[in-house]
Amino acid sequence: MQTVTLIPGDGIGPEITDSVIQILKAAGAQIEWEIQTAGSDVIETEGTPLPERVIESIKKNKVALKAPVTTPIGKGFRSVNVQLRKSLDLYANLRPCKNIAGIKTKFENVDLVIVRENTEDLYAGIERQIDEDTAESIKIITRKASLRIAEFAFEYALKNNRKTVHAVSKANICKLTDGLFLNCSREISQKYPQIEYKEILVDNLCMQLVQKPEQFDVLVLPNLYGDIVSDLCAGLIGGLGIAQGANIGLNAAVFEPVHGSAPDIKGQNKANPTALLLSAIEMLKYINQKDIAQKIENALFKTLKEGRFLTADLGGSATTLEYTKQIISNL
Repeated sequence: MQTVTLIPGDGIGPEITDSVIQILKAAGAQIEWEIQTAGSDVIETEGTPLPERVIESIKKNKVALKAPVTTPIGKGFRSVNVQLRKSLDLYANLRPCKNIAGIKTKFENVDLVIVRENTEDLYAGIERQIDEDTAESIKIITRKASLRIAEFAFEYALKNNRKTVHAVSKANICKLTDGLFLNCSREISQKYPQIEYKEILVDNLCMQLVQKPEQFDVLVLPNLYGDIVSDLCAGLIGGLGIAQGANIGLNAAVFEPVHGSAPDIKGQNKANPTALLLSAIEMLKYINQKDIAQKIENALFKTLKEGRFLTADLGGSATTLEYTKQIISNL
């Protein structure tokens, strides 16, 4: 039995969390949940959207499943997601993007994985106001962070029978920062001769992704490019409603959907739990409950392919509860 920190989040978070818990329980997942509330709903009582108890719980259990959490805008609170990544050194953001039968898109045969560096680049937020007409943001790229994200990408490729790793940059312009990122990727690639190593500029990548996305396998990118490209790739497979994610470090991992908390449909039994469920499937693989993960994945994909019980964002009219029951039925 594995103890996992569960963060139900806010907005539609608790609804899709309930759905996923039901499905995992029905499939026989060996998990004991330690529930930790976070987000806008706890600010009034605890003064922060991310209490220290949440971070301590993840440090203890080493694995967390997290639903969307709202960080209030303009209230002075740091992003919950950024704070979690910094506090737990979750240096690798993993975003698999693959076509799913039953989800209509303009693209076919998309099956790629984005590995995004999660701790530095312009996301470090080092900015200053030089004068009233000029602001400056500093782009930080380090050898340590670049080497370990490249290593993560190649290790993932090796363990998951992937053939190619593309290092993505704008090194023709950012010669020192992106140049360092590329040099580190080249260095790591030498340790993996069985994996083909390629390089591509980020603007060229974006063009080719919307022309021939099937040519790409594993992409490794600095933080900002990774953030932008991962949402582009979610669009290739049907949108954020089916986009899973994971933030992984040496001592902890947080699995979460990419989409937000959608407060406009909170409590209406309309929410689509697919992205959180896919994230939970990835979590089960991570904690070596791979048979259960495969069982759930098969039931989910069967439900989507049948197309009889889909939520509104997927083109159907089913409620969250109806969709959940159909997945459990297909187990």
